[in-house]
Order: sequence, then C-alpha cells, then structure tokens
Amino acid sequence: MPDCTVLSDLFPPLRRRRIELSFEGGDISSDAGLLLLQRVDQRLKLTERIAPHLPDDRDPARITHPTLMLLRQRVYGIAQGYEDLNDHDRLRHDPLFQTALQQLAPVASSPTLCRFELRENRAAAWAIARELVEQFIASFAVAPEALILDFDATDDPVHGQQAGRFFHGYYGHYCFLPLYVFCGEQLLVSYLRPSNIDAATHSAAIFKLLVSRLRQAWPGVRILFRGDSGFCRQRLLNWCERHGCHYMLGLAKNSRLQHFSRWTMSAAREGWAMTGEKQRCFGHYWYAAGSWKRMRRVIAKAEVTSLGENPRYVVTNLDGDARQLYDDVYCARGEMENRIKECQLGLFADRTSSQHWWANQFRLLLASLAYVLIERMRTLALHGTELARAQATTLRSTLLKLGAVVIRNTRRIRILASSAFPLQSVFVTALTRLGSG
Repeated sequence: MPDCTVLSDLFPPLRRRRIELSFEGGDISSDAGLLLLQRVDQRLKLTERIAPHLPDDRDPARITHPTLMLLRQRVYGIAQGYEDLNDHDRLRHDPLFQTALQQLAPVASSPTLCRFELRENRAAAWAIARELVEQFIASFAVAPEALILDFDATDDPVHGQQAGRFFHGYYGHYCFLPLYVFCGEQLLVSYLRPSNIDAATHSAAIFKLLVSRLRQAWPGVRILFRGDSGFCRQRLLNWCERHGCHYMLGLAKNSRLQHFSRWTMSAAREGWAMTGEKQRCFGHYWYAAGSWKRMRRVIAKAEVTSLGENPRYVVTNLDGDARQLYDDVYCARGEMENRIKECQLGLFADRTSSQHWWANQFRLLLASLAYVLIERMRTLALHGTELARAQATTLRSTLLKLGAVVIRNTRRIRILASSAFPLQSVFVTALTRLGSG
C-alpha cells in the first residue's frame, strides 16, 4: 500500500501547526441522511409492497441480491443524487448504503442493477402505478371533502435511439412526453408516452381510473380536473358532467371568444390608457365550441400591461365569482410546474437513456418513488422546521448529504456524524417523528 500521508510542505501551517492529510480515517460515508429516507420507506412500506410484484426469473438458489434490495438500492440512490447505474460500482461499498439496505457485504453492482431494470414490464409498471395511488389514499387520516387533480405533460429529451422517440415540433427536439398527475404536492401518476401523440391522450382514461378508486375509498369526495388548454377535450368534459366531477381547463383563444370578451378587454384597455398601470378585468360567458353539444361557462381574463394585451380563457362547471375562480383555483395549478421540475431536475426523472421502452418507464417510476419518499419526509418529519418547504436538491445538500464515520463490530453499528453539523436539531426531530423499529 502506498504512503497516504501528504507531506506538510504541501500545506501552509496554521499558527505553527503542521497540516497533514491521509486516507486512513476508516469507513466514512457522505450519505448518513439516507437513514431518514430508510425510516420513511419503512413507515410507508413503499418498496416492501412493490417488490413482490416485480418480475424475477432468477434461480432462487443463486440469488445474492433480492429484488427488494435492488429496488431500494435504486430508489435510495436516486434520492441521494446518484442518477447513473455506474455510480453503484462505488456505492456498493459504501457502509451507509449497506446499512440502509440491511447488509454487511457489498450490495449490487451496476450490471446487476441494469439487468434488474431490463426485465421490468407492463405488469411491473402497473404495480408501481397502483401503489402510488394507494400511498396517496393512505396519507389521509380522515376522508377529504374535495380533491383537485392536476394533469400536465412535459418533454423528456432523448439523445439516442430509444424506442418510442419522436421529434416534437413544439419543443423542437426528440423526446418522450410523460404525463404527470399531482394532488397538491402528492404524486399520483407518472406515465411515459411517446411524443407523437396529442398531449391529452390517455388523460381521460387515467382520470376515470383515479375517480373510480378515489370514490371507492371516499364515496362522497368532490373531484376537480384541472389542466391547461391541452387537456380541454369534448370527451373529457362530457364524462365529467355525466359522473358529477368538476373541471377547470384552459381554453385556446379564438375569434369567437375574443368577440364575446370584447367589452371586458375594452375596459382593461381604458384602464391602462388612464393609469399606465397593469389592468386585469374578468367576465364570464356561455360559449359552445364547434365540437360541443352544449353551452358551457367560460371565464375570460382581459389583461393589459406594458408588454401588450394578454387575454386568457378558462372553461369550467364551477359556480362562483369569475375573478376568484381564476386567481384562487385555476392559477394555483402553476405550483405543479415546480413539482415536475423537482422530479426531473432534482430526482432525474428524465434519465430515460435505455433503448428499451419498459426500462425507461421503470426509470421514470423509480424517480417517482424517490419523490414520494422526499415528499412524505417533508410532510411527516419536517413540518414546522426550516426545511418544511425545501425541494429535493436543497434537502439533499443540507440534510441528506451528512458525512459520518461508520464503525461496525459484532455487537453494534455506530454512526458518528460531525459535532459541527448545523442541522442537528432538525435531523433529530425528523428521526424522532418517524419513530423507531
């Protein structure tokens, strides 16, 4: 073994004290915060409930790494910021990852994890999708009176020859077009789709399934479908009206809508001309598009700023003041954009680099499971703390990336974190709230 000590002449002394560096500190990990995520997972039984439904055609007598451990290793790794399978060639020797996975030996290598992803199929994706909904239902101690389901599609750029890749004219590149459904901060659906389809494709079918399951759990719950104009389709509107669901959807502007709202827009123009300040005026009208068989309520927002006119339209079957509905209900859907960014930028949901379709769908769902752990940790363990609203990247850099020495012997495993860790109280509070066992 080479001499690991760095000679003192490579560092300037500090008040006549020589500075030395060596790699002789023993088993040290930068991921001690993983213990919090492990406790969340154990409390939810998230990975435990999913693993039995994942395919595994391996010889049971020759299995070293069970499916449950492989699933946890990937989900925990994503949550901790390790997006690539290659990262696990080093992580498999990390004492904290081994402890979190209840192992004392090296965990799975990247080839093993790659084979794990490649054997996933439609049934596996369905099992995970079902569990996301069940976790959402289980998160309520009492039945909610009303739920707002936010639907949105986003682009997932690809740069290889992945199955299902197509060029999307709006985004200007090859991509997938995953569909997300959130209720507040909670994720219910993440569904990978090719990009050569209408953005609303599959949304009606998914909404029907969600309504059926949610009403089975809570028969009296009121459900609102909320989305932008890409989801405003006659079939969906009709279904909502037949089955007692509400909707609030953006509506693309056209000459007829502009004609109906001309007086509202005129009032906004006059206000701008008189004050030079931003003007927002609201009105509502009864309107039927060419494909509609009945009139529906449309809310119009007439806005004039220094940048020009910005009219917007929303179709809804909700009663109430037009301004209040637009500002308090419809505009709140913008928060979903932050959640999608958290999934894609913070938890690598766009890491769909496999050539195989179901492997990419599985990767999207792995990121979704990591998101559930992060979101549940915020709700269950971090409420009332300074990190209660922190996104995944902030939580990772401040709380989860905690350096620690790991000492293992025959009787116990000691994890020694830094005495100078600035969020000790938050960490202890979170761990206490998550409980033991």
